Amino acid sequence: MEHDRLNSPDTSAIILEVLGHQLQFSQDPNSKHLGTTVWDASMVFVKFLEKNCRKGRFSPSKLKGKRAIELGAGCGLAGFGMALLGCHVISTDQTEVLPLLIRNAERNSSRITQMKSESDTFGSIEVAELNWGNEDHIKAVEPPFDYIIGTDVVYAEHLLEPLLQTIHALSGPKTTILLGYEIRSTNVHEQMLDMWRRNFEVKIVPRAKMHNMYQHPSIQLYIMSLKPSEGRMENTQGVDQHVKQVVPAEVKCGLEDRDGCSGVNEVEEFEYDEANGQVLRVTDLQNNKPSEWEVRRCGAMAARLLRDIKIT
Repeated sequence: MEHDRLNSPDTSAIILEVLGHQLQFSQDPNSKHLGTTVWDASMVFVKFLEKNCRKGRFSPSKLKGKRAIELGAGCGLAGFGMALLGCHVISTDQTEVLPLLIRNAERNSSRITQMKSESDTFGSIEVAELNWGNEDHIKAVEPPFDYIIGTDVVYAEHLLEPLLQTIHALSGPKTTILLGYEIRSTNVHEQMLDMWRRNFEVKIVPRAKMHNMYQHPSIQLYIMSLKPSEGRMENTQGVDQHVKQVVPAEVKCGLEDRDGCSGVNEVEEFEYDEANGQVLRVTDLQNNKPSEWEVRRCGAMAARLLRDIKIT
């Protein structure tokens, strides 16, 4: 995970415009805890909501008053995006992360509520401790929820089963699960997909439905719902060793408008880096000044290329 971080001098706070609001999220790049960084997948997530909020299931008229819970919230960006669309959000994480998460939630909520013209569409956001698999923590947040969200919560094999158990415990028959993350381990990715497809109806959000700038071939978004109980496995023991092939990030998957897609067709150009086995987006060479997002992505890519080099 450390190789994917880009901590320039100004990354003690990330400023991002979401749904017309200038939001500021403090982070701690020097912390040893992963939850104190604004990871790129959370930016992709909120910008996906922004692009698809004019109509369909992610419009304020559909989300107003709905209950949502964010797992592994970290700095809280993804959950705040849902609150801006009218949801009552509980952002959760481990104890060590809560002070930073509370600070970000309070600062940005205060800015929104002071704007009387905008406060009517804003839901609410509160913070709670939730360790995955902890029955007391799960009971305290009063499930079920209409939406369960999470970004970059899948990065280690031992977390897959506790995450699955927690999602089940927080879900009801009509719960929608929205997850986004950056692929860092092919093995973990394959196990995750196999586990999710055994338990959920899984749809991969196509690139055309994401924000033009805030996307990357290694970052994927998923919209999921629970399968009928007879079709789910209750735990991850006995997972098939022959998992499905990893779905390429650039594959085109149909997603109906009711799943939050605007239906706008966009064209992206990609190059396949054969030496490193990666699909790379072609940069617009006419833009002489790269955006902050492009700088972050280039830094992450360079770090991955250099991580196996040993200096002697």
